[in-house]
Amino acid sequence: MRSDRPRLLYLAFFFPPSRASGVFRARATADHFAAKGWDVTVFKAPDDYYERVTGSIDPEFAASVDPRVEIAAPPVSHFKWETDVRRYGRFRGNFPVLARRLNDFLHLKVFPDNYLSWGLSSLREALRRHRKRPFDMVVATGNPFAAFGAAWAFGKLTGRPFVVDYRDSWTLSQFKNEPAFPPDHPAWKWERRILRTAAASLHVNRNMLDWYAERYPEAADRMQVVLNGWDPEVFAETADPAPADEHRPLAFSFIGTITLVQPIREMLEAFRLMRESGRHADAFLDLYGHYGFFAGGETVLRTELGLADPVDGVNYRGAVPKPRIAEAYDATDVLLFVTGGSKYVTTGKVFEYMASGKPIVSIHEPGCAAEEVLRGYPLWFVPASLDPADIAAALADAGDAARKADPAVTAQARAHAAAFTRGKALEGFEQWARDTVAERKPR
Repeated sequence: MRSDRPRLLYLAFFFPPSRASGVFRARATADHFAAKGWDVTVFKAPDDYYERVTGSIDPEFAASVDPRVEIAAPPVSHFKWETDVRRYGRFRGNFPVLARRLNDFLHLKVFPDNYLSWGLSSLREALRRHRKRPFDMVVATGNPFAAFGAAWAFGKLTGRPFVVDYRDSWTLSQFKNEPAFPPDHPAWKWERRILRTAAASLHVNRNMLDWYAERYPEAADRMQVVLNGWDPEVFAETADPAPADEHRPLAFSFIGTITLVQPIREMLEAFRLMRESGRHADAFLDLYGHYGFFAGGETVLRTELGLADPVDGVNYRGAVPKPRIAEAYDATDVLLFVTGGSKYVTTGKVFEYMASGKPIVSIHEPGCAAEEVLRGYPLWFVPASLDPADIAAALADAGDAARKADPAVTAQARAHAAAFTRGKALEGFEQWARDTVAERKPR
């Protein structure tokens, strides 16, 4: 580390080797700042949290982080998630009800987040390191929003600028399009307090920014849109799509985490209807990814979604490590963009889908924020509704396009996607951060 380089503390609870959905934005942010000449220190969760609580860990992904990024893992209490009584401490083991009440009281009165312990340990460690060599700026990404609280407290104690990145919304229920908490919930007080003094807040789309600007007008002029994006290295060796052999069954694919908020049942029914109609009757559907974000949920999700028993033509391929995700795209003819999205949701996966240059079928409610980035993509197929019959028609049309795979159209598709790399998404924010730090330096 060089003393003449600006120093960034990045609070990102979910960071490689975690495979949580927001981890790709976090990794890209740390890598981008490091590549631009910052000394970057990341505070993440301990690996045993990913292993024991979420059950989602990808060691290969951890190796992809820029080696110039320093990583630390302040401790987090497992109180909220611990179910093994043998791991209870003496106090909780002897007084479980009292321990639970005390834990709830702290989260209500101190900071309303289950990850309060990590926020506090991160603050202590940040202050210790800052005394030895000062940080110039702190960026915190949520969730968990204890990261926001730690960044706020650090800024208050040190005078350093801090930024909060709304990778997810805190007080807005994005999928329901309504407030996430009742009016008297302490989250509102804390959010206003944090945004009042934050140097900036980042939002993944314009609709999200507008929602926050309406509620916190005093902070509106410090709000920025920083889109998600795709990682060029994922497609570094991916071949341009070629016309599918007319005698080869088409491969339709969903690539991503499978959850209950997505219209998975509608997708499966539409795929069945398409095959029964005689259009691409021998096609198959591959599902790549995990069931849910936490360990132990696969059985429940499979049952809820009608995938507990084998489904004709549908193959569950399991999760693919990020370094090998290009293999799944290469094996695919048509991509199914399935999300529970609303006008506030722009998933990171849609950018990756576009970078493939392959036909994409949208399967979500109209008005999803992802439509803004898909608009202009020449191989985007939009069903008239979420009725399986309408989806089936769009699937069939996308399959026809895959049979043709016009090189000129593919080039247009990839040119559209080229504007949405993670690097391009982060350029403006990194320059703003550099200018902000420079303004504070003595001349």
